[in-house]
Formats: sequence, C-alpha cells, structure tokens
Amino acid sequence: MTPEQILTYPSKALSADQRESYFENGYILLPGFLDAQWLDRLNRVTDELIEESRTVTESNAKFDLQPGHSAAAPQLRRLSFPVDYHETYRALAFDSPIVDVAEDLLGPNVCYHHSKLNFKWSSGGEEVKWHQDIQYWPHTDFSPLTIGIYLADVDDDMGPMGIVPGSHRGRLFDLSDETGHWNGAIRESELAEATPERADYLKGPAGSVTVHNCCAVHGSAPNLSPRVRPLLLQTYTAGDSFPLQSVGTNGLGGYANSMVRGSRPAYTSIDGRPVPVAPDWSGGYTSIFAVQQDGAEQ
Repeated sequence: MTPEQILTYPSKALSADQRESYFENGYILLPGFLDAQWLDRLNRVTDELIEESRTVTESNAKFDLQPGHSAAAPQLRRLSFPVDYHETYRALAFDSPIVDVAEDLLGPNVCYHHSKLNFKWSSGGEEVKWHQDIQYWPHTDFSPLTIGIYLADVDDDMGPMGIVPGSHRGRLFDLSDETGHWNGAIRESELAEATPERADYLKGPAGSVTVHNCCAVHGSAPNLSPRVRPLLLQTYTAGDSFPLQSVGTNGLGGYANSMVRGSRPAYTSIDGRPVPVAPDWSGGYTSIFAVQQDGAEQ
C-alpha cells in the first residue's frame, strides 16, 4: 500500500502533518504521547524483571547482559521479546494507543513482528552504531516500522537515538565488514555516504514515542549520564508485508507475525508484481496432492 493510499484512511492518533512528515523523513517523534498510567504499568514490570536479572550470571535468550553485570549491580543491554514474558508488554504491543499510530502509518491491516527493551545503562551504556533495520529482518516490502517508547526522560547525555532524515529512501548499506563478516553496522569506509552528521537526535520526556522506518539510517551514542535509558521497541508491518523466513531474526519470539489489526490480504507484492498469498500452513502441511485432490488447506 502506498503512502497516498494509506493517507486516504481516517487518522486515529496522528495529525495529517505528522503522517506526511513520517513518509517524507522516515521518522517522527511524539513527545509525551503515552500517558502516566501506561508508564507506571510498564515501569513496574520492568523493575520486576531487572530484579529477576540479578540471579543471572551470563546472557541468555531472555537477558542480554552488559559486561560488569552482577547481582549487586545489574547492568542490562536488552530484554529480548518482552511480550513473551509479561501481559503488560503484550497489552501495549497488541491493544494500546501505539497500535493506532502503527495503523495510521501502515493502513488498516497491521502485523506485529517483534519487540525488545533496550537498556543503556548509566555511566557508559553502550553505543548503537549507525545501521538500518531491514537487513536484519528482510520483508517483501519496506513498510516495516519500529515504535519506541521512552520509559524515562531522555536528554543529550543519555545517548538518544539519532535518525538521518530522508535516509529511508536512499541506499541500503551492507552491514558486514570488508571481509564479509556480519557486524550489524555501516562500514566506516561508507559512513560518509550515510551522512550521520545530519542526524536528528530524538529527545523527550518519559512517555515520548519515536517511530522510524526500517530503511532509515539511525544510531546512538553511549549513555554518559548517571541515569538508565530504557527504550521499549515494537516493530510492526503492513498486513501484506511478509517476512523472508530463515533470514536474519525473522520468526523469533513467541508472538512473531501475529495480526493486531485487520487481516492478511489475499495478495502481496514482490518487485511490483501482485502475488496471490497461500494459506498459513505453519501448523502443518501434507502435500500438493492433498491440496489439489482432496481440497484440504493443510
């Protein structure tokens, strides 16, 4: 679905200017968008999980630990797939005002792809080097977007996310080094082309929401402040955008590729060509003979 088609649908959360700004620049910032009640719920469960991490001594599928993490002084880099671990995170990702934001920018059919809670721990929380997201989880189009929520106030010292305006319409960079080793960042030799010096750094009070397109060049500096910067991220796609399975992180997480609004359309589009979509056979498939001869859908 093109931006022009999406804009024909009535808005649920965003102004016309905000929607148009997203399509033009590849991102928007919504200061203080999420209310105090949501923030309180999210911070309470986040504090509970930080307490749980005190019992963990090395990174696992749930917690990514920063060097120096200990029971006495927990230091997390990430909680992976938070929706898998608590109903509050699931409610936010599947039934909250941020889904209205996703619908305003993707159209009426919205699919949840994955979530994560990135911590930049105080006094040196690690940088995120300049990169784009779509290389990590390719889809049949470039509609996927990520909605971030600041669970605390974010200022310059905390390493806010910077996004290069308009970069979502430019080159998709190789995120491996010169030897072909995947390192998830734009090569130093190509960084000038990405123009990170033009980045807009998204700061704001707790409850602020960021939205960026999967092709937008973005990154962030280390957190030099004495405060933790928790950023809760949810990625959504248009209903007719399908992940390329077995590539990158596609399919990870217990709720991956679940529809949160509308339904999967009967067609997708690949390289500009409409493709009829088969049923979802992830629960089991017999054979083409059963489908054609017996009329079975699985």
